[in-house]
Amino acid sequence: MALEWVVLGYAAAAEAIMILLLTLPGLDPLRKGLISVTKALLKPFFSVIPFCLFLLLDIYWKYEMRPSCVSLNACTHAEHLRHHKSVMKSQRNGILIASALLFYWLLYSVTKLVVRVEELKYQVQKQKD
Repeated sequence: MALEWVVLGYAAAAEAIMILLLTLPGLDPLRKGLISVTKALLKPFFSVIPFCLFLLLDIYWKYEMRPSCVSLNACTHAEHLRHHKSVMKSQRNGILIASALLFYWLLYSVTKLVVRVEELKYQVQKQKD
């Protein structure tokens, strides 16, 4: 199960790096290459969305199947610690899911805007000539 979270973390990191590279000023000579690479990677990165939904269902299932201690002496101290550790991991994983989805949306939006800016620059250059 940990491999899924590692893959999601790498995907979110790759999305964040691409957003950073697309928005950094001064990379105009590399901009066309970055745009083409990013546009090519948007379709494979779309698989992050159903993957995140699957992982959210996994978190929900673990939440529903957690041990319930009705009375004070029903659970041992170790069971309480394991439950709290599981809750902390679920919260961390929820933040990772939210960041991966947010980065995908930002990458899509920024790529669309950068492509539009490049088209407008080309039209202005064409009108000047």
